[in-house]
Amino acid sequence: MGIRSTAKAIIVDGGKILLNRCHDEHNGDYYSLPGGGQDTYETLYEALVRECREETGYAVKPLRFAALCEEICDDPFIRETYPAYAHKMLHIFVCGLASREAQAPTETDDFQLAAEWVDIGALPGIRLLPQALGERIVRILEDDTPLFLGSAHIPFNHG
Repeated sequence: MGIRSTAKAIIVDGGKILLNRCHDEHNGDYYSLPGGGQDTYETLYEALVRECREETGYAVKPLRFAALCEEICDDPFIRETYPAYAHKMLHIFVCGLASREAQAPTETDDFQLAAEWVDIGALPGIRLLPQALGERIVRILEDDTPLFLGSAHIPFNHG
């Protein structure tokens, strides 16, 4: 299989960001950014808007490209059973809301429990995956310069 292109959103509104609260057997409790895989012939912006609507119910407007992160899952089961999910490039965008009215989510991630608004000031105290993003999210919000968050081999995929 190839490398999966994903679009992820840091959705900011009124001093809070919208995150997916997740849980799985390998990673435990954590948060992740809304967003997901880009379909063939779909732009990153189109994928971002579609995925955020599916997972959170909110319509978003991309404001700026913020970061790029590469993840390679080393789990042999994932590589064999879900090869399209074993190597991902995460294109991360800062977004605003196109509307504050949310619809019911239509297609949440397998590990997603809920979409939650989190105070930006609380970000350093939460577990946000990928880890490189969690370590730098405040900097990403404060600085308009896009960051390369690096490449990481991870033992198990996450939401």
